[in-house]
Amino acid sequence: MVGTDDVRLLLLGCSGFVGRELVPFLLELGHQITLVSRRAHPFAALESDRLVALQLDPAQSASWQRTDLLQALAEAEGVVNLAGEPIADKRWSESHRQLLFDSRLGTTASLVAAMADLDQPPRVLVNASAVGYYATSLEKDFVESSPPGDDLLGQLCQRWEAAAVAAPAGCRVVRLRLGIVLGPDGGALGKMLPIFRAGLGGPVGSGRQWMSWIHRHDLCRLIGAALEDPTFEGVYNAVAPQPTRMAIFAVALGRALGRPSLLPVPGPLLQLLLGDGAQVVLQGQQVRSERLQAQGFHFQYPELNAAIAAATSPAPR
Repeated sequence: MVGTDDVRLLLLGCSGFVGRELVPFLLELGHQITLVSRRAHPFAALESDRLVALQLDPAQSASWQRTDLLQALAEAEGVVNLAGEPIADKRWSESHRQLLFDSRLGTTASLVAAMADLDQPPRVLVNASAVGYYATSLEKDFVESSPPGDDLLGQLCQRWEAAAVAAPAGCRVVRLRLGIVLGPDGGALGKMLPIFRAGLGGPVGSGRQWMSWIHRHDLCRLIGAALEDPTFEGVYNAVAPQPTRMAIFAVALGRALGRPSLLPVPGPLLQLLLGDGAQVVLQGQQVRSERLQAQGFHFQYPELNAAIAAATSPAPR
């Protein structure tokens, strides 16, 4: 799949924050897309004859009995699987913890099992993971070869990746351990923008915790490269070359918006609102990508200030 147009793709979990840019980006590259979403018409405004949407929940095993989904998978040359319930949106009750696992593991296991039943499975699977794979630390530096953490997120990411690498022989599997994705209309930055624009923003918690981030446009470019370039295989940390600490991020965001960034968000308040889910922003890890550097991947936004300026600008790139 190197530089070819009219490639058939199956996309799972791509109708939200990342998908809002990824789907138009892949269409611009000339690909044909079947998008699986729980929503009825997530990209109706695109009006492209190369985009078909299937409304179903890929985490439900019954969805994988549907003829339209199995046919789309059989015709696909590549699959992108970003499916998973958001990590830090709600308190981690017992039921929500189970949902975090089921939405990722159920989807990925069902996808891989359906691929194994095909005479000719897709040639490439780009599967999401997260930098939560690694332990949290204020001092350590993590790369792709670093060991996993033993907390809930570490266990989740290990099982998620194990489900993906069970894909049948002949399918190239690319695992992307995503950092914090920066974009104006969702994710962590999308939640912070209204507070900062009101002049009430500041670092979350101690401000010393690390943020390993990637601009959404660079993530879309990386997914496109992983689909098209057969030299991409295995695990990659999907992070920009310059991780930063939360306090520095808050200053950069305040500067970009012309607003102060002096009022810290107390850790106990976030803990009260999100329970265990607060650890995603109260703790962090300094993650770099040795493999993307070796691969020669070029970031359009390698530097924090430029990435925040682009992510907060109302003008199109």
